[in-house]
Amino acid sequence: MDALTPMSPFLPGTKIQIAWDSTSIGNLKTCARLYQLENIEGWVPKDDNIHLRFGIEYHSAKHDYETLRAEGHSHDYAVRETVRNLLRRIKDWNPDVTTRAGEFKNKFSLLQLVVDNLDYYRNDAAKTVILENGKPAVELSFRFDLSWGPRTGETGEDSYQPYVFCGHLDRVVDYANEIMILDSKTTTYTLGPWWFDQWEPNNQMTGYTFAGRVIYNMPIRGVIVEGAQILKEDPNKFQRGITYRTDEQLTEWLTDLQYWFDQAESYAKAGYWPMNDTSCGKYGGCKFRGVCSKSPSVRRQFLAADFIQLPLEERWNPLKSR
Repeated sequence: MDALTPMSPFLPGTKIQIAWDSTSIGNLKTCARLYQLENIEGWVPKDDNIHLRFGIEYHSAKHDYETLRAEGHSHDYAVRETVRNLLRRIKDWNPDVTTRAGEFKNKFSLLQLVVDNLDYYRNDAAKTVILENGKPAVELSFRFDLSWGPRTGETGEDSYQPYVFCGHLDRVVDYANEIMILDSKTTTYTLGPWWFDQWEPNNQMTGYTFAGRVIYNMPIRGVIVEGAQILKEDPNKFQRGITYRTDEQLTEWLTDLQYWFDQAESYAKAGYWPMNDTSCGKYGGCKFRGVCSKSPSVRRQFLAADFIQLPLEERWNPLKSR
């Protein structure tokens, strides 16, 4: 990591990404233009901060609760302290409730979702793993070198900077005598088989399984995906599904990753990230669909009208720990 500019995920003086996480890898696999606009240039929708803040606070609350429970506190005490901490953090958070994002994701819905979730899983069959340091395995940041990377010499034949795989694991649990990653997702869509089908195969869940095995040297079988459906009037709904990964699937994912990173390096060297127009309508439509549908000469005008370009220090950065 010494060759990296402090807190920069890119090779110094280039747009060759060195530090990767599941988000940037997923964008690259979906569409190179999406990856360029979001991960290289830092463009985000104007209401994107609502989704980000809501997710961060939801996960932070679950982290607080699991930590308190691991310390031996009762469920009721842990819930009270978790809510107290949450209210303190969101005191000055005022999302615009007239937007679709703010309509579903606001102070009240966040508080209700946290309380509903903690009550629903108060007798959770998935038990949080306690690490050797005595702390619960929740909200774990990881970062480790891979065995290959782009060449750093002018001829391309000199030393190379290893790629770095980074990310965060929500929780490591023991469920039915199996060690699993538990990943929490919030959604406004109805939970059901079709919603859970999206996680198998899935880049993020495969990467989490791989990282968990490498970092914690545990026989992690896969990921328990915990869906939390946000409802405006009815009680929030929760459901879990399991997605397993075999050794062969992890090996294949890692092999494929080498080709994807080579492709990203070629885009960076050419200074061009082509649009994958077969992905524009997937998952409800790409956030940049309205921009990319315009003629190339006017796209930047529409981009600046509907999106915000974050300063470097605020952009998504895999090297930032939680």
